[in-house]
Amino acid sequence: MLVGLIRHGLTDWNAIGRIQGQSDIPLNDEGRRQARLLGQRLKEEGEYRWDFVLTSNLSRARETGEILAETLGIPLYDPDSRLMERSFGQVEGMTLVERETLWGKDWDQHELGQEKDEEIRQRALSFMADLAERYPSNNVLVVSHGGLLAQLYIALYQEKCQERIGNLSLTILEKMENSWDLRLYNCTRHLQEGVKEPK
Repeated sequence: MLVGLIRHGLTDWNAIGRIQGQSDIPLNDEGRRQARLLGQRLKEEGEYRWDFVLTSNLSRARETGEILAETLGIPLYDPDSRLMERSFGQVEGMTLVERETLWGKDWDQHELGQEKDEEIRQRALSFMADLAERYPSNNVLVVSHGGLLAQLYIALYQEKCQERIGNLSLTILEKMENSWDLRLYNCTRHLQEGVKEPK
């Protein structure tokens, strides 16, 4: 079993550094273009056969999943709420300057109603365990969010995986008997200069 973990495409809030959390901010045109580029990469590479797409129920992840499913000609399954982005409480909607003005450079250490690291790790691991149990012989694309994916990778691999998770990055995990083997991590080469968008 392979799981391709993908962060949704760019939004206007991403572009200006505004924390989205569980606010339902849509993709922008660049985010849609990014999704088409990843879809084209997966289609052309042909290294893996993908069976279906699962997403969070926030529209930026859902639309990314729709574009991938359409490009690859595979089904898009109902969303799973465990794939939602971390809730950031009072901080949602704020830029870095706004956060630091109100609470200082260590704003993320304050109790501002944000979901705890351990809570987000547990729901991400619960999703992965259920996925492995329900679809042990499928290869699944999963579209989620940077905050959730970062915590999942820390839960699985500790300090080995701590890069910032890029928009439309692809990470591929393979299910082994008692672990998830990392095949590819946070790859965005489909977004690099020189990659032509399909007509």
